[in-house]
Amino acid sequence: MKPVSITPLVGIPAIAPGDDLARHIGDALVAGTGLRDHDIVVVCQKVVSKAEGRIVLMSEVVPGEKAVAFAKKYEKNPALVELSLQEATEVLRMNDGHLITATGKGFVAANSGIDRSNQTNPDEVTLLPLDADASAAELRSRLFARFGADVAVVITDTFGRPWRLGQIDFAIGCAGLQVLDDHAGRTDWTGRQLEHTMIAVADQVAAAGGMLMTKHLGIPAVLIRGFAYVADEQDAGDLIRPRAQDLFR
Repeated sequence: MKPVSITPLVGIPAIAPGDDLARHIGDALVAGTGLRDHDIVVVCQKVVSKAEGRIVLMSEVVPGEKAVAFAKKYEKNPALVELSLQEATEVLRMNDGHLITATGKGFVAANSGIDRSNQTNPDEVTLLPLDADASAAELRSRLFARFGADVAVVITDTFGRPWRLGQIDFAIGCAGLQVLDDHAGRTDWTGRQLEHTMIAVADQVAAAGGMLMTKHLGIPAVLIRGFAYVADEQDAGDLIRPRAQDLFR
């Protein structure tokens, strides 16, 4: 077992719509550790969304009747409620002041993953990328073109969990690694055969990166080196539990 290192990528400027995020990440890698085969570049969702123009001004949102009623009852921002409803593919809970939705490929999040933190303009919010897996694949391709290194890219966001308090970074976009590692049929160190263990590798990577990509530090990306993952073409959509197996709906 080799040591695993997690290195913050510093020097990445505040990202605006249209900015070349891959170039900024590459420049930070050049100034730091470089890039090697089997490294993992972990990037927070916000800078991906900003580069792709997924920014909305709250003052330009016109709330509908449903959003206004919910916001008034629970003292919420009606524009935020309206955006959450617009971004949702399904509303799972809308009561007691909680708005839990499914978005994109099926990720479940509060307020459709809309983020108001760390905005240069207090009127702005960022939406989730339209296709974070495609975003991860593009970043991976650009990094390979620049460095010639075969790496993986994971895009993360912080989500709550229905059975535990607190939030943790999850993978919402992946390219270049096996996101799930099924241990069924293997044995543990005592020789007992495993039956049901399945490790969410991409989420482990996301959570590890999240230890350094905290909101107050302004670090939008990290490099993970030394982690033994399996290269694969799975994406973050493969992490979604099939609806028939979802006990929380």
